[in-house]
Amino acid sequence: MHIISKSKLKPFWIKYPNAETSLISWYKITEKAEWKTTADVRLTFRTVDFVGNFTVFDIGGNNYRLIAYIDYEYRKVFIRQILTHGEYDQDKWKQDKWYQ
Repeated sequence: MHIISKSKLKPFWIKYPNAETSLISWYKITEKAEWKTTADVRLTFRTVDFVGNFTVFDIGGNNYRLIAYIDYEYRKVFIRQILTHGEYDQDKWKQDKWYQ
């Protein structure tokens, strides 16, 4: 998969150093993936959730959430936000225009 907005990863792990290893791992796995459906994503990441138009990945032992939009036809993963679990629970990310 082609990951768009990779630039969002490093600033997050600088702010939350415990997330670095997990985000790098997520990136490497996702980059090599050839997902065609949500079922394919779930085979790779068993704890993934699908909410609205987004795919929500648990990062770092469920401490963080990476929210992405996946275009299966064009094999692109758009990183929309990376949040702490607490930020995710506030649901502000659902205001993203791509959510609906």
